[in-house]
Amino acid sequence: MSRLLRASILLLLLASCGGGGKFSAPHNLDDACAILRERPEYFRAMKKTESRWGVPVPVQMATIHQESKFIGNAKTPHRYVLGIIPMGRQSTAYGYSQALDGTWEEYQDETGNRRAQRDRIDDATDFMGWYMDGTSQALGVPKWDARAQYLAYHEGRSGYARGSYNEKSWLVDVADRVQSRSVTYSAQLSQCGMN
Repeated sequence: MSRLLRASILLLLLASCGGGGKFSAPHNLDDACAILRERPEYFRAMKKTESRWGVPVPVQMATIHQESKFIGNAKTPHRYVLGIIPMGRQSTAYGYSQALDGTWEEYQDETGNRRAQRDRIDDATDFMGWYMDGTSQALGVPKWDARAQYLAYHEGRSGYARGSYNEKSWLVDVADRVQSRSVTYSAQLSQCGMN
């Protein structure tokens, strides 16, 4: 067998294994305990964020599930002209938290965390905690209210304050699912003692 053929087979085998880590989703996204058992670094990061910013772990988990399905290098889809010509991504959202470039830079400036990276779970959860804490302070949205926090996270605080989401029934449905998932995750975490 030629060296090139062996190398090709090895690459295919490695690719088929799915890799793992921050660039692949945990196996069971419907079970909070399974997620955190599979990726203990998620639990450590989320507990640290909960302690620092007061945002409950289930709210963080439900938001990350909606934004990136726990994929560390998640990006928005490409836009196309005439259905075939790629014209860049829909936005600059990237990583676990799908933070936009400008908001991420604001987070880095305000927290002094200039080395933070959106594809690292500890930085992504800290960003979410920072943002949701700011939403709570500016708009009075409780940190445990996953629905309202998600709407403000998606629309921005000024958009949320204007009620821009009221014109987007699809977004209200998504926020309702985030709230439902947060409640489910909370109950699961209580059952396995990880709350």
